[in-house]
Amino acid sequence: MGLDKFQEKAVVRIIDDDDSMRKSWRFLIEGEGWTTKCYSSALRFLEEDDRNELGCVVLDVRMPDMSGIELQRVMMLQKNGLPIIFVSGHGDIDMAVQALKDGATDFLPKPVSADRLLTAIERAVSKDVERRQQNQLTDEYRHVFDTLTAREKMVAKKVARGLLNKQIADELQISEKTVQVHRGSVCRNVNFQRFPTLDAKKLVNAPKMSAHHRGICHF
Repeated sequence: MGLDKFQEKAVVRIIDDDDSMRKSWRFLIEGEGWTTKCYSSALRFLEEDDRNELGCVVLDVRMPDMSGIELQRVMMLQKNGLPIIFVSGHGDIDMAVQALKDGATDFLPKPVSADRLLTAIERAVSKDVERRQQNQLTDEYRHVFDTLTAREKMVAKKVARGLLNKQIADELQISEKTVQVHRGSVCRNVNFQRFPTLDAKKLVNAPKMSAHHRGICHF
């Protein structure tokens, strides 16, 4: 994924209680064209950071008051999906494995080479771009599903199960023609070029993924 168009919008959060480390990372990261924000503690990050800004977190593991691992857990509880790059001179294998299982994109041992850190940042920001795009699509799906009538929702759920028109008609005790009418109505609301079973599942289960194309709907 090309990051050029996202780089100017992205913010790399640097969280470390070591002032010299924050300054060193900031100099390195900003030298590659990224915008940074520095926090001397996890608590300051929680109080001051804007989670709506695209980017990632470069996070030290051992800090006073709240460790990096504890911050990750708080972010999970808050449903803050910013990708985390852990950097630590004290982390062990078990800690690293658990952090990655909990969603961290990288766990890097200090001292970290510049190339490795910058590569990790690119990977993390790419992940955040994809996450935010997916969330936007999911929101659109949800909006579309909410606009359907009760019967249209019922038909959409049957389509999500992979049922044919005749099977849907039998289950709902309506005519195939009526099923076709409802499917057509769903397509007009969704504005998909294509609406295969997989998309129907997304529509009824998470109702959040929409297409931005207008055209023929194969629902």
